[in-house]
Amino acid sequence: MATALVIENDPTDDLRRLGEWLTEGGIELRVLRPHAGDELPADLDGYAALVVLGGDQQAYPLPDGSPSAPWLPALEGLLRKAVRQRVPTLAICLGAQLLARAHAGQVERSPSGPEIGPAVVGKRDAADNDPLFRYVPLMPDVLQWHSDEITELPHGATLLAASTRYPHQAFRLGDRAWGLQFHIECDTAMIADWARDSAQLAELGYDPELVVAACARVMADVEAVWQPFAIRFAALALGELDDDSTRRSLPLLGH
Repeated sequence: MATALVIENDPTDDLRRLGEWLTEGGIELRVLRPHAGDELPADLDGYAALVVLGGDQQAYPLPDGSPSAPWLPALEGLLRKAVRQRVPTLAICLGAQLLARAHAGQVERSPSGPEIGPAVVGKRDAADNDPLFRYVPLMPDVLQWHSDEITELPHGATLLAASTRYPHQAFRLGDRAWGLQFHIECDTAMIADWARDSAQLAELGYDPELVVAACARVMADVEAVWQPFAIRFAALALGELDDDSTRRSLPLLGH
């Protein structure tokens, strides 16, 4: 069975529903937890896909120039190898920000403030030629929980989804690496854990119980869109999904 390497950056953001969907799609999962001391491999030999999850860390350096977590430079190196070697890659929230930074994109604390709770994003025209996004509805439901944002995409990246305040919601690098600023893996219990004593909710003046209830109401809609998306990603990793149309429409990458 094909195996995906999963990088869990934060114990509060695990695979959850996304793991169930990828397994349903026929992929075996190997989860590494560098936050608990697991070492990252030097390369992706033997892996059919790479999945990088979110976390509370910053994708950009701390004021003293050091990374916000010691393993992040190595993880950025893996993301560069994944794009260069055309290993199917799915990077979520912090993972998407790291994918962007690994390819000379820009990430910073969002001047718009935190984005928390259920939301919709709008597909861009380029999504019509994307093997994963072409079947996503025009304005899909998503779950948001971030204070940082990708302010500049890497050269050659294809923007696939946007929103008014946070324009870079989803993008593709090359023909097999996707970054999602939003979350698709969460269940209500995960959201409830995040909401408990959340500084971001306090900053916004949001009632934690109302945020959890609002997220719970859209869980079925999120699954309706992103479960098939995850199944298509699994099919791509297994070599069962034709992505020729994407390769024909690719911009030239700068590196």
